[in-house]
Amino acid sequence: MISLSVLDYSPIDEGSNAHEALWQTTELAKCAESLGYKRFWVSEHHFVDSVANSSPELLMMHLASSTKEIRIGSGGVMLPHYSSYKVAENFRMMEALHPNRIDIGIGRSPSYRIVNQALNDGKSKKQSYDQQVVDLKKYFTDNTVDEHRFQSLIATPRIPTKPEMWMLGTGEKGAEVAATLGTGYVFAHFAKPGTKGIHTVKGYRSKFTPSAFLQRPTTIISLFAIVEETEEKAEDLAKAFDLWLLFVESNNQPPYYPSIQTAKSRGFSSIEEHKVRQNRKRMIVGTPKQVKEEIEKIAEAFETDEIMIIPNVSGVENRKKVISLLAKEFKLHERKG
Repeated sequence: MISLSVLDYSPIDEGSNAHEALWQTTELAKCAESLGYKRFWVSEHHFVDSVANSSPELLMMHLASSTKEIRIGSGGVMLPHYSSYKVAENFRMMEALHPNRIDIGIGRSPSYRIVNQALNDGKSKKQSYDQQVVDLKKYFTDNTVDEHRFQSLIATPRIPTKPEMWMLGTGEKGAEVAATLGTGYVFAHFAKPGTKGIHTVKGYRSKFTPSAFLQRPTTIISLFAIVEETEEKAEDLAKAFDLWLLFVESNNQPPYYPSIQTAKSRGFSSIEEHKVRQNRKRMIVGTPKQVKEEIEKIAEAFETDEIMIIPNVSGVENRKKVISLLAKEFKLHERKG
């Protein structure tokens, strides 16, 4: 049985603003909880004008307080920007206030060079990403036995539970780190679709070492999902997403997420059409039945029982509809009851 979770970018829709976008994320989290989704994660984006969330920890605290049962997490915290010790303290604080509900997804996306420089301004020495992850595990498990440069240091508050720890990735390196440390692994299918990811996930499972976090390998596959009642309506939503992806992956950063009408009226050049066709491999577009079938194929190929959908479409009501239609198709309400 496949569990469904949500990753939200807090997009700023055309005609809206960051304030409204963050409250729309709150609405979406409450909706996901009522529908029976397992987790609701939020992203970390810097210097992206069309995305409101630059601080997942702060938004997570708000969302955890605004919901009751659904797990709240980061997808993810970009660890190279920060001190592992401070990240551990932040997540322990959330876990202390909302026990057994907090997830920490960790990534190492470099962001823009200027962002990386600004977030690390004044640091004389940076630890390697692998060392930072090892440090984070130490702080979450209160390990003062193994040799470490801060061997006696404990991250406070001291609590009996710990956040679930997940490594995010698209390649073998991140999967190996997750396997060695015994954490969960999230494969970003939306970034790197294709059969190579299946081998990466298999490698994670084969090398997995049980830990204080997990006794067995556990995976989530994350993907873009665009769902509507008809193929025509789904295609309209997809065209707006196509345009947003073209913009954010170029030097032409948009100030907002374009509407369906804007995408229709603008159209695409022949060069852009080629890029759109390539990007379509990264998403599932269609009716609830069509998207469910594709999700089941992906879950079977990756041998996973959890899929994290990214309903990054134009308009909060459309985002709610995406997760509502999928919840109905997967009969999540029956499991919730």
